[in-house]
Amino acid sequence: MKKTLLAAAFLAASGLAVAQETVYDVEPTHSFVHFEVLHSQTSTNRGRFDTVEGTVMLDRQARKGKVDIVVHPASVNTGIESYNDHLRNADFLDVKVHPTAKFVGDDVVFEDGRVKSVSGNLTLLGKTQPVTLNALRFNCYDNPRAKKEACGGDFETTLTRSDFGMKFGLPGIPDSVRILIQIEALKR
Repeated sequence: MKKTLLAAAFLAASGLAVAQETVYDVEPTHSFVHFEVLHSQTSTNRGRFDTVEGTVMLDRQARKGKVDIVVHPASVNTGIESYNDHLRNADFLDVKVHPTAKFVGDDVVFEDGRVKSVSGNLTLLGKTQPVTLNALRFNCYDNPRAKKEACGGDFETTLTRSDFGMKFGLPGIPDSVRILIQIEALKR
């Protein structure tokens, strides 16, 4: 124990950079999961999940991280309440049986000091599938309002809904769903 403390003190005193894991808490007023699906081969239906929570751990020096995000499907919002109700029922999100969806990713790829992608597992409707979220943009900055560092960005992926057991309306309703994630997290 004394040797570990002495080694840490020596490294700190010598000015050597030590990898630093930083934990960030998802900021709920700047974090949403949006979805897009083609409707009858004519237009795109869009909506979002209004309740997203979780944590992000980044070690930018070591180029590693971990993401643990929970989405509440009952918070689905398309702007049309009857559509929201249909998405919440057993045909699609089955929120009474599966009140949460969860993404855990620990394969974080950095490029030029910024997060480029995060790969992990998405659990939706009780089924877990591998998913890669590609960063469209990523940045960290000093948030003047919160008086803390904030990190976040826009990420995207495409899911095959039948992979999670969501087969209602196939093939008329497409199997492919584009997911766009807007996320910001504040340093703990």
